[in-house]
Amino acid sequence: MPAKLPGHVTTQENVVFGTGGGRELHCDVFTPPDDVRNRTAILIVHGGGWWEGDRTQLKGYGVQLARYGFLCVTSEYRLSREAIWPAQIHDVNAAVRWMRANSDALGIDQNKICVSGNSAGGHLALMAAAQRPEFEGDGGNAGVSSTCAAIIAIYPPTLLRAGNAGDALHALFGGKVDRAIEDAASPLTHARGNFPPTMLIHGNADTVVPVSASFEMYQALAKAGAPVELHVYDGLPHGFDAAPEFGHQVTDLIALFVDRKVRRAV
Repeated sequence: MPAKLPGHVTTQENVVFGTGGGRELHCDVFTPPDDVRNRTAILIVHGGGWWEGDRTQLKGYGVQLARYGFLCVTSEYRLSREAIWPAQIHDVNAAVRWMRANSDALGIDQNKICVSGNSAGGHLALMAAAQRPEFEGDGGNAGVSSTCAAIIAIYPPTLLRAGNAGDALHALFGGKVDRAIEDAASPLTHARGNFPPTMLIHGNADTVVPVSASFEMYQALAKAGAPVELHVYDGLPHGFDAAPEFGHQVTDLIALFVDRKVRRAV
């Protein structure tokens, strides 16, 4: 297990990382207390059904993971009430490109940028690994790669199937729902052998996103030959890591995973 660092994490808020829909997009940057260059970095993406939420939801992860020596960025993305799919993944990929383009200023290794997310953010983290041209958008730093070194997805939807007209997926897709759109936006359909190392975390009492979503993603990636692991918590619901005792444990899982799969990987 990597050791926590003494000292204070430095936070820089409201940093502009790109544009989307004609406006600026912002992030917060959490810098570890030691003076190290070429760090491993983690982009952290919030949930909220693609409809609500903001980057401050996962500030705790940004601070705690920075204590393990990872530079962390929590970023916003356009919610579905502002812009429909694929604007959300455009903005996530723009954040990755910004981190890579500014790797010297951030003090990070541009080849060691990971993406982590919870719920809808977990879905977007997995979609960031899809690496499809239609998911890039024009949010800034054109021509810079958005490839990621590892993915962490916490209770993520992995196969999108819209239900009634009032559900989150209808809002995400702007009411224009067909199987081709659903499949293209589903991480499960993008599983492949060269998927980056992936960790899935889920509670088996989740009634918002069933634990089967992570099992299916795990099985698809494992079958394709991609490095993947799955951690299932018995009896825990959606958002279980909001409880401090589980949030700290999930932080430790992420730190250990990123340390062995990316930071210390040969």
